Amino acid sequence: MGLNTRPLGKSGMNITTVGFGAWAVGGGGWMFGWGPQDDAASVASIRRAVELGVNWIDTAAVYGLGHSEEVVGRALREMPAADRPLVFTKAGLLFDHATPFERPKRVSKPETLRKEVELSLGRLGIERIDLYQFHQPDESGTPVEESWGAMTRLAEEGKVRAVGVSNYDVAMLERCERIRHVDSLQPPFSLIRRDTAKELIPWCAAHGTGVIVYSPMQSGILTDSFTAERVAKLADDDWRKKAPYFQQPALTHNLQLRDALRPIAKRHNTTVSAISAAWTLAWPGVSGAIVGARSAAQVDGWIDAGSIELTPQDLDEIASAIESSQAGSGPTRPPQASASAGH
Repeated sequence: MGLNTRPLGKSGMNITTVGFGAWAVGGGGWMFGWGPQDDAASVASIRRAVELGVNWIDTAAVYGLGHSEEVVGRALREMPAADRPLVFTKAGLLFDHATPFERPKRVSKPETLRKEVELSLGRLGIERIDLYQFHQPDESGTPVEESWGAMTRLAEEGKVRAVGVSNYDVAMLERCERIRHVDSLQPPFSLIRRDTAKELIPWCAAHGTGVIVYSPMQSGILTDSFTAERVAKLADDDWRKKAPYFQQPALTHNLQLRDALRPIAKRHNTTVSAISAAWTLAWPGVSGAIVGARSAAQVDGWIDAGSIELTPQDLDEIASAIESSQAGSGPTRPPQASASAGH
């Protein structure tokens, strides 16, 4: 079965409902790294995703302090031009190779954006970025209107095809929208981290802004094989070791929710990973989900999310599991007819 596609807002791009997330392929050795990673395995995982029909990759300048973009660039060079996926990346987090474990600075000044886009184009080995996004809200004192104006100019000059933001709230989206349409928003969204569904996704749906959600499997918790023992064995430079969702008591609640997905996955003859990502795609307004992989086998584990349609019964069961597990926060079910209503 082929992967479903949806429009990315009004950008003119149709994207598969699952995209390849290249955060982990940046490797370890920096503040938000995932521990050691083999570049050949990364390239193989990207190739596998594209072979299975995925038509976009999401990366960022800060992932691996530039290394993720370099790995994506290598994968692109090794593919026939006709097979190359759309490339999305992000700017606005400035890092220093001399201090890799210091938190990157959130800077969205027009002059730094100009430098960043050229560096990303060089690392990726491409002439135009399909979607360029601000990674985080600015903390340098630069008004969002100035930042977004600079992003708009990059689109007018043809360096980027579409422009979006990540981790912005509704107030910031509205400030941007007054200057130029926001093509996309990239927010966190998963069965555990559900608050995005309250206001952000509905705002985007109402304004024709595409939504590509990140961490739909909550950075690995909502996958078939994840365990509390595995958290203890994570590499010292794996950021998850200190993250709240991976600490007790939250971890127990989160794994209880994950376990409740097993019967649903079995019904669909698929994995918990695929069900987790498919749930985010069941929300009206979501264009696609960014799903990471560090090996070709991991891609095989979630690829079904791009073609599964969860039933009202599935969604009711998942909502009940969220409530009984007390995992995370936010709305528990997409605003659609429930199984009990007879649809």
